[in-house]
Amino acid sequence: MLKINKEYEMLPSSILDETFEKAQKEGLTQKQFDNLLELISSEYNKIKVEVGEPVGLAAAQSIGEQGTQMTLNTFHFAGVAEMNVTTGLPRLIEILDSRKTLKSPQMKIYLNKEFENEKDVNKIVGLLKESLLSDVLDSIDIDMANFSLILNVNNEKMEKLDLTMKKIETLIKPKSKNVELKVDSNKIVFSYVEKSLEKLYQDKEKLKKIYISGVKGLNQVFAFKKNDGTYEILTSGINMKDVLAKDYVDKLRTRCNDINEVAKFFGIEAARQSIVEEAIQVIEEQGIEVDPRHIFLIADMMTYKGLVLGITRNGIVTRKDSVLLKASFETPIVHLLEAAKTGNSDKIDNISNNIMINQFVPVGTGSVELYYDTN
Repeated sequence: MLKINKEYEMLPSSILDETFEKAQKEGLTQKQFDNLLELISSEYNKIKVEVGEPVGLAAAQSIGEQGTQMTLNTFHFAGVAEMNVTTGLPRLIEILDSRKTLKSPQMKIYLNKEFENEKDVNKIVGLLKESLLSDVLDSIDIDMANFSLILNVNNEKMEKLDLTMKKIETLIKPKSKNVELKVDSNKIVFSYVEKSLEKLYQDKEKLKKIYISGVKGLNQVFAFKKNDGTYEILTSGINMKDVLAKDYVDKLRTRCNDINEVAKFFGIEAARQSIVEEAIQVIEEQGIEVDPRHIFLIADMMTYKGLVLGITRNGIVTRKDSVLLKASFETPIVHLLEAAKTGNSDKIDNISNNIMINQFVPVGTGSVELYYDTN
């Protein structure tokens, strides 16, 4: 049985547990295990940050400098004009600002094992996509003589969406006041009591936009078969609440690119992980290399209060206690006047406010205070 010597107990438990498990699996001897822990301990000590090192400054510089090399593009996905993917600097800004409105909101949906086949996947794609009445119609004709609208329904399209004429009638009825409704096998006729040409044309456009099936907000839905034989469903639009309610969806793997939605449904730790993964993905797509620890630091700063706070004047800066630090970011007069009105004080214990009043900053040797005991 392998034992962990006391000198290595200072390593994080996650590292020790993983190493111990793998060492047992590989059948290492105690001596080999000790040598492995010594090597891990040496590497761990190398990456530890010295007291007083300005890690925020290093992270800002490391990410900011590389960020200037990023492109500013948004490209069309798989040649589909309606589905865009925001990449590069605009996407990185969305993540770090914790934007609530994204340029390209997307979900990656994974299915439970029993639905991992081509037939079910194709059916589910149809069931997930938000469908409007116009999606199941061949045309809408206007009968001027009888002041009526004739909706020509495509039964094949209806079948794909598991819809019946009865269900369509139920969805349309609340929208058709002062109108006589007649439904047969492939036609819906609206006969107007009030003979207004303007209303006829207005209703023609309104009818097209009636929601009939699918998940609201998912404008485009595509399925891809991965190399391992599993399927990934990519959407344009986000609706975590309704998607996670579906019994065929794997709730543990399904995700979206909206950090605030992740926090809402999975908690703050999942949001932190999402920030890390999304930022690293954007950076790697650009062929740029940034040490992940810089990303970890930013993700920690954005989430350690239990909320997702963007790096903006309305985000993490509002949570700072320092008056001068708030004033150094944006709108200085607002912060200084507010502090004067409420009698706030400032401990002047960080970098920015010390620079503002021309004092040594608490980093490096400046973080050490020397006291002499006269006795």
